[in-house]
Amino acid sequence: MARPGLIHSAPGLPDTCALLQPPAASAAAAPSMSGPDVETPSAIQICRIMRPDDANVAGNVHGGTILKMIEEAGAIISTRHCNSQNGRCVAALARVERTDFLSPMCIGEVAHVSAEITYTSKHSVEVQVNVMSENILTGAKKLTNKATLWYVPLSLKNVDKVLEVPPVVYSRQEQEEEGRKRYEAQKLERMETKWRNGDIVQPVLNPEPNTVSYSQSSLIHLVGPSDCTLHGFVHGGVTMKLMDEVAGIVAARHCKTNIVTASVDAINFHDKIRKGCVITISGRMTFTSNKSMEIEVLVDADPVVDSSQKRYRAASAFFTYVSLSQEGRSLPVPQLVPETEDEKKRFEEGKGRYLQMKAKRQGHAEPQP
Repeated sequence: MARPGLIHSAPGLPDTCALLQPPAASAAAAPSMSGPDVETPSAIQICRIMRPDDANVAGNVHGGTILKMIEEAGAIISTRHCNSQNGRCVAALARVERTDFLSPMCIGEVAHVSAEITYTSKHSVEVQVNVMSENILTGAKKLTNKATLWYVPLSLKNVDKVLEVPPVVYSRQEQEEEGRKRYEAQKLERMETKWRNGDIVQPVLNPEPNTVSYSQSSLIHLVGPSDCTLHGFVHGGVTMKLMDEVAGIVAARHCKTNIVTASVDAINFHDKIRKGCVITISGRMTFTSNKSMEIEVLVDADPVVDSSQKRYRAASAFFTYVSLSQEGRSLPVPQLVPETEDEKKRFEEGKGRYLQMKAKRQGHAEPQP
Protein backbone atom coordinates (compact mmCIF):
# COMPACT_ATOMS: atom_id res chain seq x y z
CA MET A 1 0.00 0.00 0.00
CA ALA A 2 1.29 3.45 -0.86
CA ARG A 3 2.24 5.79 1.92
CA PRO A 4 -0.82 7.80 3.09
CA GLY A 5 -0.96 11.46 2.17
CA LEU A 6 -1.28 14.24 4.72
CA ILE A 7 -4.67 15.95 4.58
CA HIS A 8 -4.54 17.97 7.80
CA SER A 9 -1.67 19.17 9.93
CA ALA A 10 -0.48 22.26 11.71
CA PRO A 11 2.56 24.15 10.36
CA GLY A 12 5.89 23.65 12.09
CA LEU A 13 6.56 20.78 14.45
CA PRO A 14 3.97 17.97 14.58
CA ASP A 15 2.61 19.02 17.95
CA THR A 16 -1.04 18.60 17.04
CA CYS A 17 -3.01 15.66 15.69
CA ALA A 18 -2.44 14.93 12.01
CA LEU A 19 -5.12 12.86 10.34
CA LEU A 20 -3.96 10.76 7.39
CA GLN A 21 -5.87 8.87 4.78
CA PRO A 22 -4.84 7.06 1.58
CA PRO A 23 -4.76 9.22 -1.56
CA ALA A 24 -7.11 8.50 -4.40
CA ALA A 25 -4.64 6.27 -6.24
CA SER A 26 -3.92 3.95 -3.34
CA ALA A 27 -7.51 3.99 -2.14
CA ALA A 28 -8.63 2.75 -5.52
CA ALA A 29 -6.12 -0.10 -5.36
CA ALA A 30 -7.15 -1.15 -1.87
CA PRO A 31 -10.31 -3.18 -1.16
CA SER A 32 -13.38 -0.97 -0.95
CA MET A 33 -14.69 -0.40 2.57
CA SER A 34 -18.08 0.93 1.55
CA GLY A 35 -20.94 0.61 -0.88
CA PRO A 36 -20.59 0.98 -4.62
CA ASP A 37 -21.32 4.72 -4.71
CA VAL A 38 -19.25 5.95 -1.76
CA GLU A 39 -15.56 5.54 -0.99
CA THR A 40 -14.19 5.56 2.52
CA PRO A 41 -10.54 5.05 3.49
CA SER A 42 -9.43 1.50 4.29
CA ALA A 43 -7.00 2.85 6.88
CA ILE A 44 -6.19 6.07 8.72
CA GLN A 45 -3.33 7.26 10.87
CA ILE A 46 -3.20 9.77 13.72
CA CYS A 47 0.17 11.31 14.63
CA ARG A 48 0.99 13.35 17.72
CA ILE A 49 4.17 14.31 19.53
CA MET A 50 4.26 13.23 23.15
CA ARG A 51 4.44 16.12 25.62
CA PRO A 52 5.41 16.28 29.33
CA ASP A 53 1.75 16.28 30.41
CA ASP A 54 1.41 12.85 28.74
CA ALA A 55 3.98 11.34 31.13
CA ASN A 56 3.55 9.03 34.10
CA VAL A 57 5.63 9.43 37.25
CA ALA A 58 8.49 7.46 35.65
CA GLY A 59 8.71 9.87 32.72
CA ASN A 60 7.34 7.56 30.03
CA VAL A 61 4.04 8.09 28.25
CA HIS A 62 1.07 7.13 30.42
CA GLY A 63 -0.56 3.88 29.33
CA GLY A 64 -3.97 5.52 29.53
CA THR A 65 -2.87 8.20 27.06
CA ILE A 66 -1.96 5.51 24.53
CA LEU A 67 -5.27 3.72 25.09
CA LYS A 68 -7.10 7.00 24.51
CA MET A 69 -5.29 7.59 21.19
CA ILE A 70 -6.06 4.01 20.10
CA GLU A 71 -9.76 4.57 20.74
CA GLU A 72 -9.78 7.92 18.93
CA ALA A 73 -8.37 6.36 15.77
CA GLY A 74 -10.86 3.49 15.95
CA ALA A 75 -13.78 5.84 16.48
CA ILE A 76 -12.86 7.97 13.46
CA ILE A 77 -12.56 5.16 10.94
CA SER A 78 -15.57 3.19 12.19
CA THR A 79 -17.81 6.28 12.26
CA ARG A 80 -16.74 7.19 8.72
CA HIS A 81 -17.50 3.69 7.50
CA CYS A 82 -20.88 3.50 9.20
CA ASN A 83 -21.88 6.82 7.62
CA SER A 84 -20.72 5.85 4.13
CA GLN A 85 -24.16 4.76 2.96
CA ASN A 86 -27.35 5.57 4.78
CA GLY A 87 -26.78 7.90 7.28
CA ARG A 88 -26.21 9.83 10.33
CA CYS A 89 -24.77 7.81 13.17
CA VAL A 90 -21.85 7.72 15.57
CA ALA A 91 -19.75 4.63 16.31
CA ALA A 92 -19.58 3.77 20.01
CA LEU A 93 -16.91 1.55 21.54
CA ALA A 94 -18.27 -1.80 22.73
CA ARG A 95 -15.14 -3.83 23.45
CA VAL A 96 -11.34 -3.75 23.32
CA GLU A 97 -9.54 -7.06 22.96
CA ARG A 98 -6.32 -7.77 24.85
CA THR A 99 -3.73 -5.04 24.35
CA ASP A 100 -0.04 -5.61 25.06
CA PHE A 101 2.37 -2.78 25.80
CA LEU A 102 5.34 -4.10 23.83
CA SER A 103 7.70 -1.18 24.38
CA PRO A 104 7.59 2.08 26.36
CA MET A 105 7.03 5.36 24.54
CA CYS A 106 9.04 8.38 25.64
CA ILE A 107 8.24 12.05 25.90
CA GLY A 108 9.38 13.86 22.75
CA GLU A 109 8.68 10.89 20.49
CA VAL A 110 5.96 10.93 17.85
CA ALA A 111 3.14 8.40 18.19
CA HIS A 112 1.79 6.98 14.93
CA VAL A 113 -1.59 5.34 15.56
CA SER A 114 -2.83 3.38 12.51
CA ALA A 115 -6.36 1.97 12.29
CA GLU A 116 -7.89 -0.36 9.71
CA ILE A 117 -11.32 -1.99 9.40
CA THR A 118 -10.91 -5.77 9.20
CA TYR A 119 -14.45 -7.14 9.62
CA THR A 120 -18.07 -6.04 9.78
CA SER A 121 -21.10 -7.90 11.09
CA LYS A 122 -24.68 -6.68 10.78
CA HIS A 123 -24.34 -4.35 13.78
CA SER A 124 -20.62 -4.08 14.58
CA VAL A 125 -17.26 -3.08 13.14
CA GLU A 126 -13.89 -4.65 13.97
CA VAL A 127 -10.93 -2.27 13.84
CA GLN A 128 -7.27 -3.29 14.09
CA VAL A 129 -4.97 -0.62 15.54
CA ASN A 130 -1.16 -0.50 15.62
CA VAL A 131 0.89 2.08 17.51
CA MET A 132 4.44 2.99 16.47
CA SER A 133 6.77 5.39 18.24
CA GLU A 134 9.25 7.50 16.29
CA ASN A 135 12.33 9.24 17.66
CA ILE A 136 12.43 12.30 15.41
CA LEU A 137 16.09 12.95 16.30
CA THR A 138 17.41 9.55 15.23
CA GLY A 139 14.58 8.36 12.98
CA ALA A 140 14.29 5.10 14.95
CA LYS A 141 10.82 3.53 15.01
CA LYS A 142 9.39 0.71 17.11
CA LEU A 143 6.05 -1.02 17.57
CA THR A 144 4.59 -0.25 21.00
CA ASN A 145 0.99 -1.53 20.87
CA LYS A 146 -1.43 -3.67 18.88
CA ALA A 147 -5.16 -3.73 19.65
CA THR A 148 -8.49 -4.90 18.29
CA LEU A 149 -11.59 -2.80 18.96
CA TRP A 150 -15.30 -3.40 18.30
CA TYR A 151 -17.71 -0.54 17.59
CA VAL A 152 -21.47 -0.35 17.12
CA PRO A 153 -23.23 2.46 15.16
CA LEU A 154 -25.77 4.45 17.18
CA SER A 155 -28.43 6.63 15.59
CA LEU A 156 -28.03 10.37 16.11
CA LYS A 157 -31.79 10.67 16.52
CA ASN A 158 -31.83 8.01 19.24
CA VAL A 159 -28.46 6.95 20.67
CA ASP A 160 -30.11 3.89 22.25
CA LYS A 161 -30.84 2.51 18.79
CA VAL A 162 -28.17 0.39 17.07
CA LEU A 163 -28.10 0.73 13.28
CA GLU A 164 -26.92 -1.65 10.58
CA VAL A 165 -23.33 -1.51 9.34
CA PRO A 166 -22.49 -1.19 5.63
CA PRO A 167 -20.76 -4.41 4.51
CA VAL A 168 -17.05 -4.50 3.85
CA VAL A 169 -15.60 -6.03 0.67
CA TYR A 170 -12.89 -8.63 1.39
CA SER A 171 -10.00 -9.41 -0.93
CA ARG A 172 -10.39 -13.14 -0.16
CA GLN A 173 -13.12 -15.30 1.33
CA GLU A 174 -10.95 -16.53 4.20
CA GLN A 175 -10.81 -13.02 5.66
CA GLU A 176 -14.57 -12.97 6.17
CA GLU A 177 -14.59 -16.45 7.72
CA GLU A 178 -11.75 -15.58 10.10
CA GLY A 179 -13.47 -12.33 11.06
CA ARG A 180 -16.75 -14.14 11.76
CA LYS A 181 -14.94 -16.51 14.13
CA ARG A 182 -13.43 -13.55 16.00
CA TYR A 183 -16.84 -11.89 16.14
CA GLU A 184 -18.54 -14.97 17.62
CA ALA A 185 -15.72 -15.45 20.16
CA GLN A 186 -15.88 -11.88 21.46
CA LYS A 187 -19.67 -11.98 21.56
CA LEU A 188 -19.54 -15.08 23.76
CA GLU A 189 -16.92 -13.55 26.07
CA ARG A 190 -18.98 -10.38 26.46
CA MET A 191 -21.96 -12.47 27.55
CA GLU A 192 -19.80 -14.33 30.08
CA THR A 193 -18.76 -11.08 31.79
CA LYS A 194 -22.33 -10.11 32.67
CA TRP A 195 -22.48 -12.41 35.68
CA ARG A 196 -19.87 -10.20 37.40
CA ASN A 197 -21.84 -7.00 36.90
CA GLY A 198 -23.30 -7.05 40.42
CA ASP A 199 -19.85 -7.34 42.00
CA ILE A 200 -18.70 -4.28 43.98
CA VAL A 201 -15.54 -3.21 45.81
CA GLN A 202 -16.15 -2.61 49.50
CA PRO A 203 -13.77 -0.51 51.65
CA VAL A 204 -12.08 -2.17 54.64
CA LEU A 205 -10.75 -0.40 57.75
CA ASN A 206 -7.09 -0.94 58.72
CA PRO A 207 -6.25 -3.61 56.13
CA GLU A 208 -3.05 -5.66 56.39
CA PRO A 209 -0.21 -5.15 53.85
CA ASN A 210 -0.28 -7.33 50.70
CA THR A 211 -3.99 -8.02 51.07
CA VAL A 212 -6.61 -7.13 48.47
CA SER A 213 -8.10 -4.49 50.76
CA TYR A 214 -4.73 -2.80 51.36
CA SER A 215 -4.24 -1.66 47.76
CA GLN A 216 -7.80 -1.40 46.44
CA SER A 217 -8.61 2.10 45.23
CA SER A 218 -11.47 4.12 43.81
CA LEU A 219 -11.79 7.33 41.84
CA ILE A 220 -14.99 9.37 41.61
CA HIS A 221 -15.43 11.59 38.56
CA LEU A 222 -18.22 13.90 37.43
CA VAL A 223 -18.70 13.52 33.68
CA GLY A 224 -18.49 16.92 32.01
CA PRO A 225 -18.82 18.17 28.43
CA SER A 226 -15.08 17.77 27.75
CA ASP A 227 -15.36 14.03 28.47
CA CYS A 228 -18.15 13.49 25.95
CA THR A 229 -18.85 13.22 22.27
CA LEU A 230 -21.03 15.83 20.61
CA HIS A 231 -23.94 13.50 21.34
CA GLY A 232 -23.67 13.53 25.11
CA PHE A 233 -21.99 10.25 26.08
CA VAL A 234 -18.45 9.61 27.22
CA HIS A 235 -15.63 8.82 24.81
CA GLY A 236 -14.43 5.25 25.33
CA GLY A 237 -10.85 6.51 25.43
CA VAL A 238 -11.64 8.82 28.37
CA THR A 239 -13.04 5.88 30.33
CA MET A 240 -10.03 3.70 29.50
CA LYS A 241 -7.58 6.37 30.64
CA LEU A 242 -9.35 6.71 34.00
CA MET A 243 -9.38 2.91 34.36
CA ASP A 244 -5.63 2.76 33.73
CA GLU A 245 -5.00 5.49 36.32
CA VAL A 246 -6.90 3.58 39.00
CA ALA A 247 -5.21 0.28 38.12
CA GLY A 248 -1.84 2.03 38.34
CA ILE A 249 -2.65 3.34 41.82
CA VAL A 250 -3.57 -0.17 42.98
CA ALA A 251 -0.34 -1.61 41.58
CA ALA A 252 1.82 1.14 43.10
CA ARG A 253 0.19 0.76 46.52
CA HIS A 254 0.79 -2.98 46.45
CA CYS A 255 4.49 -2.96 45.59
CA LYS A 256 5.63 0.56 46.57
CA THR A 257 7.78 0.87 43.44
CA ASN A 258 7.58 2.32 39.97
CA ILE A 259 5.04 0.39 37.92
CA VAL A 260 4.12 0.27 34.22
CA THR A 261 1.20 -1.18 32.27
CA ALA A 262 2.20 -4.50 30.67
CA SER A 263 -1.11 -5.47 29.07
CA VAL A 264 -4.86 -4.96 29.23
CA ASP A 265 -7.21 -7.90 28.98
CA ALA A 266 -10.49 -7.41 27.13
CA ILE A 267 -12.27 -4.18 28.13
CA ASN A 268 -16.03 -4.63 27.93
CA PHE A 269 -18.30 -1.59 27.69
CA HIS A 270 -21.64 -2.76 29.03
CA ASP A 271 -23.55 0.51 28.71
CA LYS A 272 -23.07 4.14 27.69
CA ILE A 273 -22.12 6.81 30.23
CA ARG A 274 -23.95 10.08 29.73
CA LYS A 275 -22.97 13.65 30.51
CA GLY A 276 -23.81 14.58 34.08
CA CYS A 277 -23.30 11.09 35.50
CA VAL A 278 -21.03 10.51 38.46
CA ILE A 279 -18.79 7.55 37.73
CA THR A 280 -16.90 5.47 40.26
CA ILE A 281 -13.85 3.62 38.94
CA SER A 282 -12.81 0.91 41.39
CA GLY A 283 -9.72 -1.28 41.21
CA ARG A 284 -8.58 -4.29 43.23
CA MET A 285 -5.75 -6.78 42.98
CA THR A 286 -6.89 -10.22 41.87
CA PHE A 287 -3.66 -12.14 41.20
CA THR A 288 0.13 -11.86 41.44
CA SER A 289 2.81 -13.95 39.79
CA ASN A 290 6.52 -13.54 40.56
CA LYS A 291 6.82 -10.44 38.35
CA SER A 292 3.32 -9.27 37.42
CA MET A 293 0.07 -8.10 38.99
CA GLU A 294 -3.48 -8.46 37.68
CA ILE A 295 -5.93 -5.72 38.69
CA GLU A 296 -9.66 -5.85 38.07
CA VAL A 297 -11.19 -2.46 37.28
CA LEU A 298 -14.95 -1.81 37.46
CA VAL A 299 -16.71 1.33 36.26
CA ASP A 300 -20.11 2.19 37.75
CA ALA A 301 -22.24 5.10 36.59
CA ASP A 302 -24.75 6.97 38.75
CA PRO A 303 -27.17 9.22 36.78
CA VAL A 304 -27.58 11.72 39.63
CA VAL A 305 -29.55 14.19 37.47
CA ASP A 306 -32.08 11.52 36.50
CA SER A 307 -33.88 9.97 39.47
CA SER A 308 -35.62 7.45 37.21
CA GLN A 309 -32.33 5.64 36.51
CA LYS A 310 -30.39 3.52 38.97
CA ARG A 311 -26.64 3.04 39.32
CA TYR A 312 -25.34 0.57 36.73
CA ARG A 313 -22.14 -1.19 35.62
CA ALA A 314 -20.72 0.64 32.59
CA ALA A 315 -17.39 -1.10 31.92
CA SER A 316 -15.00 -3.72 33.29
CA ALA A 317 -11.51 -5.01 32.51
CA PHE A 318 -8.35 -6.65 33.83
CA PHE A 319 -5.06 -4.72 33.71
CA THR A 320 -1.63 -6.32 34.14
CA TYR A 321 1.26 -4.32 35.61
CA VAL A 322 4.93 -5.01 36.29
CA SER A 323 7.19 -3.53 38.96
CA LEU A 324 10.40 -1.76 37.86
CA SER A 325 13.51 -0.50 39.59
CA GLN A 326 14.77 3.06 39.10
CA GLU A 327 17.03 1.65 36.38
CA GLY A 328 14.03 0.14 34.60
CA ARG A 329 14.75 -3.49 35.54
CA SER A 330 11.96 -5.89 36.43
CA LEU A 331 11.49 -6.44 40.18
CA PRO A 332 9.82 -9.27 42.11
CA VAL A 333 6.22 -8.53 43.10
CA PRO A 334 5.05 -8.99 46.71
CA GLN A 335 2.68 -11.95 46.71
CA LEU A 336 -0.97 -11.18 47.21
CA VAL A 337 -2.64 -12.56 50.34
CA PRO A 338 -6.31 -13.35 49.58
CA GLU A 339 -8.38 -13.49 52.77
CA THR A 340 -12.01 -14.17 51.93
CA GLU A 341 -13.47 -17.00 49.89
CA ASP A 342 -14.39 -14.57 47.11
CA GLU A 343 -10.83 -13.24 47.02
CA LYS A 344 -9.42 -16.78 46.87
CA LYS A 345 -11.80 -17.60 44.02
CA ARG A 346 -10.76 -14.49 42.09
CA PHE A 347 -7.10 -15.37 42.73
CA GLU A 348 -7.55 -18.82 41.17
CA GLU A 349 -9.40 -17.32 38.21
CA GLY A 350 -6.57 -14.82 37.73
CA LYS A 351 -4.03 -17.63 37.94
CA GLY A 352 -5.92 -19.46 35.20
CA ARG A 353 -5.84 -16.39 32.94
CA TYR A 354 -2.13 -15.93 33.64
CA LEU A 355 -1.27 -19.53 32.78
CA GLN A 356 -3.45 -19.45 29.69
CA MET A 357 -1.71 -16.34 28.37
CA LYS A 358 1.71 -17.74 29.29
CA ALA A 359 0.90 -20.91 27.34
CA LYS A 360 -0.26 -18.87 24.37
CA ARG A 361 2.98 -16.92 24.31
CA GLN A 362 5.20 -19.95 24.72
CA GLY A 363 3.17 -22.21 22.44
CA HIS A 364 2.60 -24.86 25.11
CA ALA A 365 -0.78 -26.53 25.49
CA GLU A 366 -0.32 -27.38 29.18
CA PRO A 367 1.96 -24.90 30.95
CA GLN A 368 3.31 -25.55 34.42
CA PRO A 369 2.78 -23.01 37.25
